[in-house]
Order: sequence, then structure tokens, then C-alpha cells
Amino acid sequence: MTDSYQMFPSVVTAVEQLTPLIKRFTFKRKDGENFPEFTGGSHIIVKMNDRLSNAYSLMSNAQDLSTYQVCVRKDVEGKGGSVFMHDHCTEDFTLEISSPKNLFELAPTGEKHILIAGGIGITPFLPQMDELAARGAAYELHYAFRSPEHAALLEDLKQGPHGANVFTYIDSEGSKLDLNTLIGSQPQGTHVYVCGPKPMIDAVVDTCNQNRMRDEYIHWEQFASSAPENGEAFTVILAKSGQRIEVMADQTILQAIESLNVDVECLCREGVCGTCETAILQGEAEHFDQYLDDDEKASQQSMMICVSRAKGKEITLDL
Repeated sequence: MTDSYQMFPSVVTAVEQLTPLIKRFTFKRKDGENFPEFTGGSHIIVKMNDRLSNAYSLMSNAQDLSTYQVCVRKDVEGKGGSVFMHDHCTEDFTLEISSPKNLFELAPTGEKHILIAGGIGITPFLPQMDELAARGAAYELHYAFRSPEHAALLEDLKQGPHGANVFTYIDSEGSKLDLNTLIGSQPQGTHVYVCGPKPMIDAVVDTCNQNRMRDEYIHWEQFASSAPENGEAFTVILAKSGQRIEVMADQTILQAIESLNVDVECLCREGVCGTCETAILQGEAEHFDQYLDDDEKASQQSMMICVSRAKGKEITLDL
């Protein structure tokens, strides 16, 4: 089981409308202490109330821990967290902020680092560029977005210390990111990182594979679950009680268990935070999380019950 996050009672100290759909939120701990240290690519869990919590990439200065900052894109088709943040989290609103975790770390070495962002996927790259600049590493940010009014932090990027390393692509103006040319022209030993919509991530990974890049040089992050909306129904057996629970095609294991008032800790519900990691005692999982690495998934020792499903008709869990 994964270690639990440490949660810090906090308050919203600033809210900025960056684009029609994106707001930047600044948080401060209620006890006045600094937040924990973090590295570029880290995320936190923002717990708005007992029902809503989401994972967001930290975008603030890692050298100033008096506050944390995140950007939130309003998604009316989502699970409610982003809408709540936009509609209710004004200055002085109180909530809980988790300790940071990093599933999207920069490689410690590399000939070059190519950062590819789509839309709100820009956020983890802000502290990462600070880290790369401090190292004296070669890096470029390639930022694609639909139109200028949807480009969060564009002016800050152009006018800030990384301006010469930033390249933008605006769909509404016919400017397209040519992945084949970009990735194919990089020197051997280049690391490629991508954060954004799933189609962009898939395209970048496919292009890297076509250029025969080794897996350890390809890095990506997305907070939306990759699980299908509907899968096959199956049965979950809770080993501690012997209870058998039917998980419908449009349900997650977590939802099925919660419907019977069985309490399981889960902060993100997107397979990112790791808090619902549960040991598999019998059967195999079809993994859709972003927390376990490939070796951990292949071992079939545990699963994230908020997104992953049984590979067969039945699975027994240590619950």
C-alpha cells in the first residue's frame, strides 16, 4: 500500500483569471509555516470538501515555499472538482493541500530536454524549466494551444527568463507543431517530455517510438484517467469479509464498494495519487492508472481501484 499524503489546512490567498477557462490559485498554510519542498513535475491533491478533491501540477517557484500555486482549467464535463474551484474557491476559502509527489520527474542527465505542452499541460514545465536553467542544461519548450485567448501564461513565458527557449504553435492561426521534424532532429540522448490532452501524448509517444527512442527517454503525464467509459462487468471479492460485489460495466471498483458503505481512502479518483492502492490476492488487473510503473503493473501485486478493472470475470482484493 502506498504511503498516505500529509494534508495541510490551507487558505486561498489569490485567484487570477488567466484565460476564459483557466484560473491560477495561490494557497498559504493556515499555520503560517512553509509548504514542503518539491521538484519540477510534482503534483499536489487539493481537497475542497469531503466529496471533491483533484490532483494538480505545482507551477510555483520551488525556491519560495511560503505559497503553492496551481492552474485549474474549468471542465464542465469532469467530475466536479474544477467547476467547484472556479465557482466557489475565492480568496479566503479554506481547504486542504497535500504534500507533493512527483511522477513526472526530470531525468538527472541528458544531452537535451524537449518539453512539449498542450493547453493546461504547460503547468508542470514552469518549475522544470527553472531546474534545467539552474543546471545549465540544454532545453526547449514547445507550447501548442488552440488560440491566443486560451494560452495560459503565454506573456509570462515570452517575457520571462526562458523566453529564448520557448516556441509556440497557435492552431487558430494555422501554426502546427511538426512532431516528426522536432523529434527527428534531436541529438541522441535527448529526453522528451509531454503533458497535455491524451491525443497529443499518444502522438508524441508514437513519434518517439518511430524515431527509435528508448523508453527511458520518453516521459509523459496526464491527470485524466485513460480507463474506458464502459468495460466488461465482473465480480470483486473482499477477502476480509468474504463479500462478493458486482461491478457493472459503467462502474469503477471504488464506486461499487462505496455503494455498500465500505470506506476506502482515495483522493484523486483518476489513478494518479496512489491512495487507493489495494493488494491483489487472486486474479489479475487491467491497469489504467498512472501511479504504478510498468514492472509494478506486470507483477499484479496491487491495483488502483479508482480506475483499474479486473482482467477476467473475478478478482479478490485485500479489503
